[in-house]
Amino acid sequence: MKNKIVVFDLLFYLALPYLIWKFGQEPLGDYYAILLSTAPGFVYTIVRFAVERQFNVTGMFIMVSLFVSTLVDILSGDAFTMLQNSVYVSAGFGLFILGTMLVKKPLALYLGVDIAYLQGHKREDSLRLYRQKTILPAFYILTGIFALRGLVAAGLKYYLIGVYGVQGYDRILFFMKVNGWVFGVLIAAGFIYSSLKVNEYLEKQKEEKVPDSDSDDTELVQ
Repeated sequence: MKNKIVVFDLLFYLALPYLIWKFGQEPLGDYYAILLSTAPGFVYTIVRFAVERQFNVTGMFIMVSLFVSTLVDILSGDAFTMLQNSVYVSAGFGLFILGTMLVKKPLALYLGVDIAYLQGHKREDSLRLYRQKTILPAFYILTGIFALRGLVAAGLKYYLIGVYGVQGYDRILFFMKVNGWVFGVLIAAGFIYSSLKVNEYLEKQKEEKVPDSDSDDTELVQ
C-alpha cells in the first residue's frame, strides 16, 4: 500500500504537472499552463482526504491549505506573480505552524491525536496522553519540522525563481519535490520518535502497576 502511495505521489505531484507544463506551455501560455499543472495534485489530495477519512484538525488544515493555495494561484494573474505568491503562501503556513508552538498548541500534537483516532483511540485519551511531560517535547520537535518545511520551501523556491525564472518551472518543480522528500523523511522520523516516547511512557506505567514480587499471596488473590 505504501509503495502505491509513493507511485501515486510521483504521478500526481511531479509527472503529470511536468507533462501539463511541458505540453501546455505553448498553446496555453505560462500562467495557464502552471495553473493547470496544479490541478492533478489538488484533485489527488482531495481524493486521498476522502479515502483516508482525515477529519478535524488534520482535515481542516489540509482543506484550508488547498483553498488558500488555489485561491492565490487563481488570483495571481500571471505566471511569475503566481510563483512569487506561492513563496509567500509557504512562508505564511510555516509561520502559522510556528505560531501554534508559541501559543502552546503545537500542530503536530493534534495531528497525532487524529492519527490515533483513526486507529480506534478516543481523542480525549490521546490528548491527555500526549500532553505528558515526557512525551509533549517530541510533538514540539515534530511541529518545528513542519514549520521549517514551510520556511525552507519558501526560501528555496524564492532562490530557484531567481535562478531559473518562469521558463525553468520544470526544474523548480523537480527541486521542490526533492525538498518535499527530504522533509518527508524528517517528518516520518519525527513521528517515529514521538511513537517511541509514547511507548516508553506506557511501558513505564505498566511496570509501576506490576505488583511487587515479595507481596503477600493473599493480596495477589484479592
